[in-house]
Amino acid sequence: MGSIKDIKNNILGGENEPALDGSTRRDKVIVRTSVIGILANVFLAAFKAGVGLLSHSIAIVLDAVNNLSDAASSLITIVGTKLAGREPDKKHPFGYGRIEYLTAMIISLIVLYAGITSFVESVKKIITPDTPDYSPAALIIVAVGVLVKVFLGRYVKSVGEKVKSDSLVNSGEDARLDAIISASTLFAAVVYLLSGLSLEAWLGAIISLVIIKSGVEMLRDTLSSILGERADAELSRGILETVRSFPEVSGAYDLVLNNYGPDAYNGSVHIEVPDTMSASELDELIRSITIAVIKEHNVILTAVGVYSVNTRHDHAAEMRDAIRELVLSKEHVLQMHGFYVNEEKKTLRFDCVVSFDAPDRREIYAQICREVQELYPDYAIQIALDTDFSESE
Repeated sequence: MGSIKDIKNNILGGENEPALDGSTRRDKVIVRTSVIGILANVFLAAFKAGVGLLSHSIAIVLDAVNNLSDAASSLITIVGTKLAGREPDKKHPFGYGRIEYLTAMIISLIVLYAGITSFVESVKKIITPDTPDYSPAALIIVAVGVLVKVFLGRYVKSVGEKVKSDSLVNSGEDARLDAIISASTLFAAVVYLLSGLSLEAWLGAIISLVIIKSGVEMLRDTLSSILGERADAELSRGILETVRSFPEVSGAYDLVLNNYGPDAYNGSVHIEVPDTMSASELDELIRSITIAVIKEHNVILTAVGVYSVNTRHDHAAEMRDAIRELVLSKEHVLQMHGFYVNEEKKTLRFDCVVSFDAPDRREIYAQICREVQELYPDYAIQIALDTDFSESE
Protein backbone atom coordinates (compact mmCIF):
# COMPACT_ATOMS: atom_id res chain seq x y z
CA MET A 1 0.00 0.00 0.00
CA GLY A 2 1.39 3.39 -0.96
CA SER A 3 1.24 6.74 0.75
CA ILE A 4 -1.91 8.83 0.91
CA LYS A 5 -0.58 11.15 -1.78
CA ASP A 6 0.48 8.21 -3.95
CA ILE A 7 -2.97 6.66 -3.71
CA LYS A 8 -4.54 9.96 -4.75
CA ASN A 9 -2.16 10.17 -7.68
CA ASN A 10 -3.00 6.63 -8.78
CA ILE A 11 -6.76 7.13 -8.49
CA LEU A 12 -7.17 10.69 -9.70
CA GLY A 13 -4.10 11.20 -11.84
CA GLY A 14 -3.54 14.89 -12.53
CA GLU A 15 -6.91 15.79 -11.01
CA ASN A 16 -5.51 15.74 -7.48
CA GLU A 17 -3.19 18.71 -7.96
CA PRO A 18 -5.55 21.19 -6.25
CA ALA A 19 -5.57 19.02 -3.10
CA LEU A 20 -1.78 18.86 -3.02
CA ASP A 21 -1.50 22.57 -3.67
CA GLY A 22 -3.95 23.13 -0.82
CA SER A 23 -1.72 21.11 1.49
CA THR A 24 1.26 23.24 0.50
CA ARG A 25 -0.71 26.44 1.06
CA ARG A 26 -1.76 25.17 4.47
CA ASP A 27 1.87 24.69 5.52
CA LYS A 28 2.77 28.16 4.27
CA VAL A 29 -0.12 29.72 6.18
CA ILE A 30 0.94 27.97 9.40
CA VAL A 31 4.58 29.04 9.00
CA ARG A 32 3.66 32.65 8.14
CA THR A 33 1.29 32.90 11.10
CA SER A 34 3.94 31.43 13.42
CA VAL A 35 6.59 33.88 12.20
CA ILE A 36 4.22 36.77 12.96
CA GLY A 37 3.76 35.30 16.44
CA ILE A 38 7.52 35.02 17.02
CA LEU A 39 8.22 38.62 15.99
CA ALA A 40 5.37 40.02 18.07
CA ASN A 41 6.29 38.02 21.17
CA VAL A 42 10.02 38.74 21.03
CA PHE A 43 9.26 42.45 20.67
CA LEU A 44 6.88 42.42 23.63
CA ALA A 45 9.18 40.26 25.78
CA ALA A 46 12.12 42.64 25.37
CA PHE A 47 10.13 45.70 26.40
CA LYS A 48 8.28 44.02 29.26
CA ALA A 49 11.46 42.50 30.71
CA GLY A 50 13.15 45.89 30.78
CA VAL A 51 10.14 47.60 32.30
CA GLY A 52 9.58 44.83 34.85
CA LEU A 53 13.20 44.90 36.08
CA LEU A 54 13.22 48.69 36.38
CA SER A 55 9.91 48.80 38.24
CA HIS A 56 10.60 45.70 40.37
CA SER A 57 7.30 44.22 39.12
CA ILE A 58 7.18 40.43 39.27
CA ALA A 59 3.96 40.41 37.25
CA ILE A 60 5.52 42.30 34.32
CA VAL A 61 8.64 40.11 34.39
CA LEU A 62 6.49 36.98 34.37
CA ASP A 63 4.49 38.47 31.54
CA ALA A 64 7.73 38.86 29.57
CA VAL A 65 8.64 35.24 30.27
CA ASN A 66 5.24 34.19 28.94
CA ASN A 67 5.93 36.14 25.75
CA LEU A 68 9.16 34.21 25.29
CA SER A 69 7.31 30.93 25.82
CA ASP A 70 4.85 32.02 23.13
CA ALA A 71 7.73 32.72 20.77
CA ALA A 72 9.13 29.27 21.52
CA SER A 73 5.71 27.76 20.86
CA SER A 74 5.56 29.44 17.47
CA LEU A 75 9.05 28.20 16.64
CA ILE A 76 8.04 24.65 17.61
CA THR A 77 4.96 24.97 15.41
CA ILE A 78 7.16 25.90 12.42
CA VAL A 79 9.53 22.98 13.03
CA GLY A 80 6.61 20.59 13.51
CA THR A 81 4.90 21.75 10.33
CA LYS A 82 8.09 21.28 8.32
CA LEU A 83 8.64 17.79 9.73
CA ALA A 84 5.00 16.83 9.23
CA GLY A 85 5.26 17.85 5.57
CA ARG A 86 8.02 15.35 4.84
CA GLU A 87 7.38 12.93 2.02
CA PRO A 88 6.24 9.42 3.03
CA ASP A 89 8.93 6.76 3.02
CA LYS A 90 9.25 3.01 3.45
CA LYS A 91 9.12 3.18 7.24
CA HIS A 92 6.21 5.65 7.40
CA PRO A 93 4.14 5.07 4.23
CA PHE A 94 1.27 7.21 5.52
CA GLY A 95 3.52 10.23 6.02
CA TYR A 96 4.51 12.27 9.05
CA GLY A 97 1.33 14.31 9.59
CA ARG A 98 0.89 13.13 13.17
CA ILE A 99 4.02 15.06 14.16
CA GLU A 100 1.73 18.09 14.36
CA TYR A 101 -0.02 16.45 17.31
CA LEU A 102 3.34 16.01 19.03
CA THR A 103 4.21 19.68 18.57
CA ALA A 104 0.80 20.62 19.96
CA MET A 105 1.59 18.44 22.98
CA ILE A 106 4.95 20.17 23.47
CA ILE A 107 3.24 23.57 23.38
CA SER A 108 0.74 22.33 25.96
CA LEU A 109 3.63 21.29 28.21
CA ILE A 110 5.26 24.71 27.77
CA VAL A 111 2.01 26.41 28.81
CA LEU A 112 1.73 24.06 31.79
CA TYR A 113 5.36 24.71 32.81
CA ALA A 114 4.89 28.47 32.47
CA GLY A 115 1.81 28.31 34.71
CA ILE A 116 3.59 26.28 37.39
CA THR A 117 6.64 28.56 37.30
CA SER A 118 4.48 31.66 37.55
CA PHE A 119 2.59 30.21 40.48
CA VAL A 120 5.80 29.40 42.36
CA GLU A 121 7.21 32.90 41.79
CA SER A 122 3.93 34.53 42.78
CA VAL A 123 3.81 32.56 46.04
CA LYS A 124 7.40 33.65 46.79
CA LYS A 125 6.38 37.27 46.31
CA ILE A 126 3.37 36.81 48.56
CA ILE A 127 5.67 35.52 51.30
CA THR A 128 8.40 38.14 50.73
CA PRO A 129 6.78 41.02 48.86
CA ASP A 130 8.64 43.72 46.92
CA THR A 131 7.41 47.27 46.63
CA PRO A 132 6.51 47.84 42.98
CA ASP A 133 7.44 51.03 41.20
CA TYR A 134 4.99 51.71 38.39
CA SER A 135 5.81 54.44 35.91
CA PRO A 136 3.48 55.84 33.25
CA ALA A 137 5.75 54.39 30.55
CA ALA A 138 5.54 50.95 32.09
CA LEU A 139 1.77 51.04 32.24
CA ILE A 140 1.52 52.24 28.65
CA ILE A 141 3.76 49.39 27.47
CA VAL A 142 1.69 46.85 29.37
CA ALA A 143 -1.53 48.30 27.94
CA VAL A 144 -0.12 48.07 24.42
CA GLY A 145 0.90 44.51 25.21
CA VAL A 146 -2.68 43.66 26.16
CA LEU A 147 -4.00 44.97 22.85
CA VAL A 148 -1.30 43.21 20.83
CA LYS A 149 -1.86 39.89 22.57
CA VAL A 150 -5.64 40.10 22.22
CA PHE A 151 -5.45 40.65 18.47
CA LEU A 152 -2.56 38.21 18.04
CA GLY A 153 -4.36 35.51 20.01
CA ARG A 154 -7.59 35.90 18.06
CA TYR A 155 -5.72 35.94 14.75
CA VAL A 156 -3.55 32.90 15.47
CA LYS A 157 -6.42 30.86 16.90
CA SER A 158 -8.78 31.70 14.01
CA VAL A 159 -6.13 30.71 11.47
CA GLY A 160 -5.47 27.50 13.43
CA GLU A 161 -9.15 26.58 13.39
CA LYS A 162 -9.38 27.40 9.68
CA VAL A 163 -6.42 25.20 8.68
CA LYS A 164 -7.10 22.62 11.45
CA SER A 165 -3.79 23.12 13.24
CA ASP A 166 -3.91 22.21 16.93
CA SER A 167 -0.51 23.85 17.42
CA LEU A 168 -1.79 27.22 16.20
CA VAL A 169 -4.99 26.88 18.20
CA ASN A 170 -3.00 26.20 21.36
CA SER A 171 -0.63 29.10 20.61
CA GLY A 172 -3.59 31.41 20.08
CA GLU A 173 -5.16 30.30 23.36
CA ASP A 174 -1.83 30.87 25.13
CA ALA A 175 -1.71 34.41 23.72
CA ARG A 176 -5.21 35.04 25.04
CA LEU A 177 -4.10 33.94 28.50
CA ASP A 178 -1.12 36.29 28.27
CA ALA A 179 -3.51 39.14 27.52
CA ILE A 180 -5.44 38.26 30.68
CA ILE A 181 -2.18 38.29 32.68
CA SER A 182 -1.24 41.70 31.31
CA ALA A 183 -4.72 43.08 31.97
CA SER A 184 -4.53 41.86 35.57
CA THR A 185 -1.16 43.57 35.93
CA LEU A 186 -2.73 46.85 34.84
CA PHE A 187 -5.56 46.33 37.31
CA ALA A 188 -3.08 45.65 40.12
CA ALA A 189 -1.11 48.78 39.16
CA VAL A 190 -4.23 50.98 39.25
CA VAL A 191 -5.23 49.56 42.65
CA TYR A 192 -1.71 50.16 44.01
CA LEU A 193 -1.50 53.72 42.71
CA LEU A 194 -4.91 54.59 44.14
CA SER A 195 -4.75 52.79 47.48
CA GLY A 196 -1.16 51.68 48.02
CA LEU A 197 -2.36 48.07 48.23
CA SER A 198 -0.17 45.63 46.23
CA LEU A 199 -2.25 42.82 44.72
CA GLU A 200 -0.09 41.72 41.81
CA ALA A 201 1.44 38.69 43.56
CA TRP A 202 -2.01 37.44 44.54
CA LEU A 203 -3.36 38.09 41.05
CA GLY A 204 -0.29 36.37 39.63
CA ALA A 205 -1.05 33.27 41.71
CA ILE A 206 -4.70 33.20 40.64
CA ILE A 207 -3.87 33.67 36.97
CA SER A 208 -1.15 31.05 37.21
CA LEU A 209 -3.78 28.56 38.29
CA VAL A 210 -5.87 29.53 35.27
CA ILE A 211 -2.83 28.94 33.02
CA ILE A 212 -2.18 25.56 34.65
CA LYS A 213 -5.80 24.57 34.05
CA SER A 214 -5.59 25.62 30.40
CA GLY A 215 -2.31 23.73 29.96
CA VAL A 216 -3.86 20.56 31.39
CA GLU A 217 -6.88 20.91 29.08
CA MET A 218 -4.66 21.47 26.02
CA LEU A 219 -2.56 18.46 26.95
CA ARG A 220 -5.64 16.32 27.49
CA ASP A 221 -7.13 17.26 24.11
CA THR A 222 -3.85 16.66 22.29
CA LEU A 223 -3.31 13.28 23.92
CA SER A 224 -6.86 12.35 22.95
CA SER A 225 -6.02 13.14 19.30
CA ILE A 226 -2.87 11.04 19.49
CA LEU A 227 -4.77 8.10 21.01
CA GLY A 228 -7.36 8.30 18.27
CA GLU A 229 -10.83 9.86 18.37
CA ARG A 230 -14.04 9.38 16.48
CA ALA A 231 -14.02 11.23 13.20
CA ASP A 232 -16.13 14.36 12.96
CA ALA A 233 -19.79 13.29 12.75
CA GLU A 234 -20.49 15.77 9.96
CA LEU A 235 -17.63 14.36 7.86
CA SER A 236 -18.84 10.80 8.46
CA ARG A 237 -22.41 11.67 7.48
CA GLY A 238 -21.18 13.44 4.36
CA ILE A 239 -19.13 10.42 3.25
CA LEU A 240 -22.03 8.01 3.84
CA GLU A 241 -24.38 10.31 1.93
CA THR A 242 -21.95 10.37 -0.99
CA VAL A 243 -21.68 6.57 -0.99
CA ARG A 244 -25.45 6.12 -0.77
CA SER A 245 -26.00 8.55 -3.66
CA PHE A 246 -25.05 5.79 -6.12
CA PRO A 247 -28.24 4.10 -7.37
CA GLU A 248 -26.76 0.61 -7.04
CA VAL A 249 -26.08 1.15 -3.32
CA SER A 250 -29.03 0.44 -1.03
CA GLY A 251 -27.07 1.12 2.16
CA ALA A 252 -23.66 2.15 3.50
CA TYR A 253 -22.36 1.06 6.90
CA ASP A 254 -19.30 0.34 9.06
CA LEU A 255 -17.46 3.51 8.12
CA VAL A 256 -14.01 3.49 9.74
CA LEU A 257 -11.76 6.55 9.40
CA ASN A 258 -8.11 6.60 10.40
CA ASN A 259 -6.40 9.93 10.95
CA TYR A 260 -2.76 10.44 9.94
CA GLY A 261 -2.61 14.17 10.66
CA PRO A 262 -4.97 17.11 10.11
CA ASP A 263 -7.06 16.52 6.97
CA ALA A 264 -5.23 13.25 6.27
CA TYR A 265 -7.85 10.52 6.50
CA ASN A 266 -8.19 7.08 5.00
CA GLY A 267 -10.66 4.39 5.85
CA SER A 268 -13.11 1.74 4.80
CA VAL A 269 -16.84 1.26 4.37
CA HIS A 270 -19.33 -1.51 3.60
CA ILE A 271 -22.02 -1.15 0.94
CA GLU A 272 -25.22 -3.10 0.32
CA VAL A 273 -25.72 -4.04 -3.34
CA PRO A 274 -27.97 -6.52 -5.19
CA ASP A 275 -26.71 -10.09 -5.22
CA THR A 276 -27.07 -10.09 -9.02
CA MET A 277 -24.12 -7.74 -9.62
CA SER A 278 -21.12 -9.19 -11.43
CA ALA A 279 -17.50 -8.78 -10.33
CA SER A 280 -16.84 -6.31 -13.13
CA GLU A 281 -19.87 -4.22 -12.17
CA LEU A 282 -18.77 -4.22 -8.53
CA ASP A 283 -15.25 -3.22 -9.51
CA GLU A 284 -16.52 -0.25 -11.54
CA LEU A 285 -18.91 0.80 -8.75
CA ILE A 286 -16.23 0.63 -6.03
CA ARG A 287 -13.78 2.66 -8.12
CA SER A 288 -16.46 5.29 -8.78
CA ILE A 289 -17.29 5.50 -5.06
CA THR A 290 -13.61 5.85 -4.13
CA ILE A 291 -13.08 8.68 -6.61
CA ALA A 292 -16.24 10.51 -5.50
CA VAL A 293 -15.26 10.36 -1.81
CA ILE A 294 -11.77 11.69 -2.55
CA LYS A 295 -13.11 14.54 -4.66
CA GLU A 296 -15.87 15.57 -2.28
CA HIS A 297 -14.29 14.87 1.11
CA ASN A 298 -10.53 14.45 0.53
CA VAL A 299 -10.73 11.01 2.20
CA ILE A 300 -9.27 7.82 0.74
CA LEU A 301 -11.33 4.66 1.03
CA THR A 302 -8.63 2.01 0.99
CA ALA A 303 -11.25 -0.74 1.21
CA VAL A 304 -14.93 -1.03 0.25
CA GLY A 305 -16.57 -4.18 1.58
CA VAL A 306 -19.74 -5.65 0.11
CA TYR A 307 -22.99 -6.87 1.65
CA SER A 308 -25.23 -8.65 -0.84
CA VAL A 309 -28.98 -8.02 -0.81
CA ASN A 310 -31.44 -10.82 -1.64
CA THR A 311 -33.22 -10.38 -4.94
CA ARG A 312 -34.06 -14.01 -5.85
CA HIS A 313 -36.24 -15.00 -2.87
CA ASP A 314 -39.37 -13.02 -2.08
CA HIS A 315 -39.68 -14.34 1.47
CA ALA A 316 -36.18 -13.01 2.34
CA ALA A 317 -37.65 -9.52 2.68
CA GLU A 318 -40.30 -10.85 5.08
CA MET A 319 -37.63 -12.58 7.17
CA ARG A 320 -35.52 -9.41 7.22
CA ASP A 321 -38.44 -7.27 8.39
CA ALA A 322 -39.35 -9.71 11.13
CA ILE A 323 -35.79 -9.97 12.41
CA ARG A 324 -35.26 -6.21 12.16
CA GLU A 325 -38.33 -5.61 14.32
CA LEU A 326 -37.04 -8.09 16.89
CA VAL A 327 -33.49 -6.73 16.94
CA LEU A 328 -34.35 -3.04 17.04
CA SER A 329 -36.81 -3.61 19.87
CA LYS A 330 -33.83 -4.22 22.15
CA GLU A 331 -32.63 -1.24 24.15
CA HIS A 332 -29.21 0.10 23.10
CA VAL A 333 -29.34 -1.57 19.65
CA LEU A 334 -28.59 1.17 17.14
CA GLN A 335 -28.69 -0.59 13.82
CA MET A 336 -29.06 -3.82 11.85
CA HIS A 337 -27.53 -4.27 8.39
CA GLY A 338 -25.88 -6.72 6.00
CA PHE A 339 -28.86 -9.08 6.08
CA TYR A 340 -28.73 -12.03 3.70
CA VAL A 341 -30.42 -15.42 3.45
CA ASN A 342 -28.81 -18.35 1.62
CA GLU A 343 -31.60 -20.83 0.93
CA GLU A 344 -29.30 -23.46 -0.54
CA LYS A 345 -27.09 -23.61 2.56
CA LYS A 346 -29.88 -22.63 4.95
CA THR A 347 -27.84 -19.83 6.49
CA LEU A 348 -28.98 -16.43 7.72
CA ARG A 349 -26.55 -13.62 8.48
CA PHE A 350 -26.53 -9.97 9.49
CA ASP A 351 -24.66 -7.44 11.66
CA CYS A 352 -26.11 -5.58 14.64
CA VAL A 353 -24.66 -2.43 16.20
CA VAL A 354 -24.95 -2.19 19.97
CA SER A 355 -24.19 1.11 21.67
CA PHE A 356 -21.20 1.53 23.96
CA ASP A 357 -23.70 2.94 26.47
CA ALA A 358 -25.16 -0.55 26.96
CA PRO A 359 -24.34 -2.00 30.40
CA ASP A 360 -23.43 -5.36 28.80
CA ARG A 361 -23.10 -5.42 25.00
CA ARG A 362 -22.25 -9.13 24.98
CA GLU A 363 -25.40 -10.06 26.88
CA ILE A 364 -27.61 -8.12 24.45
CA TYR A 365 -25.82 -9.82 21.55
CA ALA A 366 -26.32 -13.27 23.11
CA GLN A 367 -30.01 -12.54 23.66
CA ILE A 368 -30.46 -11.53 20.02
CA CYS A 369 -28.72 -14.72 18.86
CA ARG A 370 -31.01 -16.88 21.00
CA GLU A 371 -34.23 -15.20 19.95
CA VAL A 372 -33.41 -15.14 16.23
CA GLN A 373 -32.48 -18.83 16.38
CA GLU A 374 -35.81 -19.56 18.08
CA LEU A 375 -37.62 -17.58 15.39
CA TYR A 376 -35.92 -19.50 12.55
CA PRO A 377 -34.72 -22.82 13.99
CA ASP A 378 -34.09 -24.39 10.56
CA TYR A 379 -31.35 -21.88 9.69
CA ALA A 380 -27.75 -21.58 10.79
CA ILE A 381 -27.50 -18.14 12.32
CA GLN A 382 -24.43 -15.94 11.73
CA ILE A 383 -24.70 -12.66 13.61
CA ALA A 384 -21.80 -10.21 13.98
CA LEU A 385 -21.63 -7.82 16.94
CA ASP A 386 -20.67 -4.61 15.20
CA THR A 387 -19.27 -1.27 16.38
CA ASP A 388 -20.33 2.20 15.28
CA PHE A 389 -16.93 3.83 14.79
CA SER A 390 -18.20 7.00 13.12
CA GLU A 391 -21.30 7.82 15.20
CA SER A 392 -22.86 9.15 12.02
CA GLU A 393 -26.35 7.78 12.35
